[in-house]
Amino acid sequence: MTPVTTFTGRSVALFGLGGSGLATALALKAGGARVLACDDNPDSMARATAQGIATADLRDADWSDFAALVLAPGVPLTHPVPHWTVERAQAAGVPIIGDIELFCRERARIAPGAPFVAITGTNGKSTTTALIAHLLAQAGRDVQMGGNIGTAILSLAPPAQDRVHVIELSSFQIDLTPSLAPSVGVLLNVTPDHLDRHGTLDLYAAIKARLVAGSDLAVVGIDDAPSRAIADALTGPVVRVHVGDVAPEGGLAAHDGAVFGSDGARLADLTGIGTLRGAHNWQNAAVAIAVVRALGLGPEAIAAGLRSFPGLPHRMEEVGRRGRVLFVNDSKATNADSTDKALTAFHDIHWILGGKAKAGGIEPLAPLFDRVAHAYLIGAATDAFAATLEGRVPYTRCGTLDVATRAAAEAASRSPAPEPVVLLSPACASYDQFRSFEDRGDQFRALVKASA
Repeated sequence: MTPVTTFTGRSVALFGLGGSGLATALALKAGGARVLACDDNPDSMARATAQGIATADLRDADWSDFAALVLAPGVPLTHPVPHWTVERAQAAGVPIIGDIELFCRERARIAPGAPFVAITGTNGKSTTTALIAHLLAQAGRDVQMGGNIGTAILSLAPPAQDRVHVIELSSFQIDLTPSLAPSVGVLLNVTPDHLDRHGTLDLYAAIKARLVAGSDLAVVGIDDAPSRAIADALTGPVVRVHVGDVAPEGGLAAHDGAVFGSDGARLADLTGIGTLRGAHNWQNAAVAIAVVRALGLGPEAIAAGLRSFPGLPHRMEEVGRRGRVLFVNDSKATNADSTDKALTAFHDIHWILGGKAKAGGIEPLAPLFDRVAHAYLIGAATDAFAATLEGRVPYTRCGTLDVATRAAAEAASRSPAPEPVVLLSPACASYDQFRSFEDRGDQFRALVKASA
């Protein structure tokens, strides 16, 4: 835990008692703050009370007594309308912040300059965060990883000069962190997302830009227009990363399964690393290399760390082989944009897809249909996806994941291709048949293992 001492002896309102909210309340209490917490869920309130956190309906509180409102990132700050606690805080002149801001203030107080890597982007931030942390840990560094990727930031060990915090940040978290100033700030990409919470793409991009604008060193992927504009507007040091043949001046390029410097030197070979397949993962690797080089890692340590990277569950996760057939769990691909990355990474694909469809369906994937040997449809999107595939890709209506996995495995085993792939990359939300994308991926993994 990182006790928050910057509010010692003062009263703090807190709304949102999920995982990070409860961790924040405990960290504030450990640092000597008087915390009054609230949540719409009575069970969450009860769990907090059981751990010694004072709870109450903040509608009845005296807001003039609070030094800050600490808001969970899932609670609307501006769009579609501000949460009622936001309106109460603004009316009382109470600052509204999040748990990342508490960490930043604590870092500034107890360990200014302690290594702090912050990563954001619409896509790829979890893999990049995990890869950076892995490279540093394999090189013997004291690494604390968390934030949006899993462990709440205030549940991690406190900042220290010889300890590196590697933290994934969502746009919601950045929006609640006015003093964000990491040692290294990473922006991978900006594409339309969460516009219901930010209003417009320009506002969303402006929030992402704050992370790199406040960093000592910025590492920015420049393969989309908003990110290029953000990189060009920065006044401090910036390393640009491009997926393509030519590296930007002073930056890095990723192509053909390798990472290159602007002088043309090959910095890393990614061929044969199954957890870093595809151009999107080449970008993730190039960004990670830029970060860890800035933190002092040499070529041998980087190469060894890349080779041993285990990847993340449900993100192009290799879950088994049966002879020549490779089974890949990409259950995290809940829309066409995410599935695009997996289809690009493989050939002779036996594609399991379907669930609760997103807007646009799978039509954007049509340029990649020639990579698909056969499609196996499950869930509520079956009819819509069958209509899109008709006459373009052979398909079978399977209904459920177990039927689809069995049919795909049998067909792939008869393929003459050198490495047929059974790919679960649904391009859909999971909620029609599963609790979550994790549940969907776990069930696929279990089916593959049971059939081995």
